[in-house]
Amino acid sequence: MANKEHINLIFIGHVDHGKSTSVGRILYETGALTEQQLRKLKEEAEKVGKATFEFAFTMDTLKEERERGVTIDLSHKEFETQKFYFTIIDAPGHKDFVKNMITGASQADAAVLVCSAKEGIQPQTKEHAFLAKVLGVQQLIVAVNKMDAVNYDHLKFDEVKTQMTTLLKNIGYKVENIPFVPYSGFQGTNIAKKPTAEMPWYSGPTLLECFDKLTVPAKPIDKPLRLPIQDVFTITGHGTVPVGRVETGILKLNETVVFMPSGAKGEVKKIEMHHQELQQAVPGDNVGFNVKNVDKKDIRRGEVVGSVSSPPKVAAEFTAQIVVLEHPTAIGKGYTPVFHLHTAQIACTITEILEKKDPKTGQTQQKNPDFIKTGDVAIVRIKPLKPVVVEKFSEFPPLGRFAIRDMGQTVAAGVVLEVVPKAA
Repeated sequence: MANKEHINLIFIGHVDHGKSTSVGRILYETGALTEQQLRKLKEEAEKVGKATFEFAFTMDTLKEERERGVTIDLSHKEFETQKFYFTIIDAPGHKDFVKNMITGASQADAAVLVCSAKEGIQPQTKEHAFLAKVLGVQQLIVAVNKMDAVNYDHLKFDEVKTQMTTLLKNIGYKVENIPFVPYSGFQGTNIAKKPTAEMPWYSGPTLLECFDKLTVPAKPIDKPLRLPIQDVFTITGHGTVPVGRVETGILKLNETVVFMPSGAKGEVKKIEMHHQELQQAVPGDNVGFNVKNVDKKDIRRGEVVGSVSSPPKVAAEFTAQIVVLEHPTAIGKGYTPVFHLHTAQIACTITEILEKKDPKTGQTQQKNPDFIKTGDVAIVRIKPLKPVVVEKFSEFPPLGRFAIRDMGQTVAAGVVLEVVPKAA
């Protein structure tokens, strides 16, 4: 795996459109899941009365998910193609679980948007496509699943493709660069092998061939270190072990790093990825690392690790461009929802609405409007209620994008334009 380039791939799309099943099937077709493991999963699936769920079970490891048949948390699995080595982030389509999907999308290099040929475009299909765009996922593959459920009908595929093309164009994707692939996750059609028997009308690439056409994003190793913490463990014999993904810069052994906003400093004593020790970790690496002189109670999820010479910015306030996805009424000054920024979840107040823009042209429509509503694009000023690391999107994209949630749904998403740092 080490000699192949690495890509983080997220599967997004509406609940029950077959994401987990597709992922299980891909793992099986690439040899990451053995015949024996599959047989075991099949038996378990039958035991709980979910006979067709064996592939989904490979990703849905939590007991609760198996019983409910829905994906709750993000799970990571690896597989390889001829060209790349992939980490799959299987994102929940269920709307209660959108916040996990946001955490996942902000880590992804490319997204596979799964849409069922049977059900067509659903609310979450739109929401996920839009979020992927605003959260900066540049590369997209549209995977039209459940072709077996529509008897591999050419017209059904074309219908979904046409609707999807319109949807993605409106969101701002360059549709000419996006492959649309018909397949069946359950039957395994057109994943690794050409579907000549089932779909003689289709001459395009298989799903795995599309994966090999993706490009590896440039690794921003010349930038200062930024590593948002996803979790902190205390491991016997190793002390405090934070876990997260390097977004920019390089995490090196024996280097002193600083955690912000807490200000805790410590020396990196060990770096591990997938149970292998590393001398250093570069952007895209999901690592656990051991830090000397830092107590578990000093740091938590949402903290960002940086170099002492260029510590992560803690924001007193920041200016951002947001898109209102869905709000039942309107958003005015003083609105205080929860912001999901990298791995942090924090309440912030919109203190000013500076301007409203035309979503199609980006031109200013109105200065200082009193409120904004669903569909509006606006520039706003935001004040976090607690210390949190925020960086400009132009400098550190992964730490400069966020989603706003309220009332159990994603209300808006945006990118950070300017940051006013908190006085030390």
